[in-house]
Amino acid sequence: MQRAFLPIALVLGLAACAGPAEKVRYAPGEVPDYNRVGVASWYGPGFQGRKTASGVRFNMNALTAAHRSLPFGTQVRVTNVDNGRTVVVTINDRGPFTRGRIIDLSKAAASRLGMIKQGLAKVRVEAIGRVTRSS
Repeated sequence: MQRAFLPIALVLGLAACAGPAEKVRYAPGEVPDYNRVGVASWYGPGFQGRKTASGVRFNMNALTAAHRSLPFGTQVRVTNVDNGRTVVVTINDRGPFTRGRIIDLSKAAASRLGMIKQGLAKVRVEAIGRVTRSS
């Protein structure tokens, strides 16, 4: 009888690890009011060339990032709190899927922030603009 509940408990447990997503809708072109401090991680080689949640192919050498709720095309300024280095990236993917992290950066962005070796860094993330596609 207990075995029947194991798959359900596993799924619910994994979903809880991702942390809460902010359910907010933004008008086209609207810049979200977003300014948070938290932990950033980075991703790269294992995802190179795969489609991101926005449909574009992941390029670890581009200045992009994954965020749970910010609209695709949002530009954010990410500042490494420990060394003061800053980079502007465009949100084009969803994540991070690890509790306690607020943004996943491309390898290029992580390199500019000086966090490649450590893998994680305390950062400030501020929304500063939106990239809009023209037809």
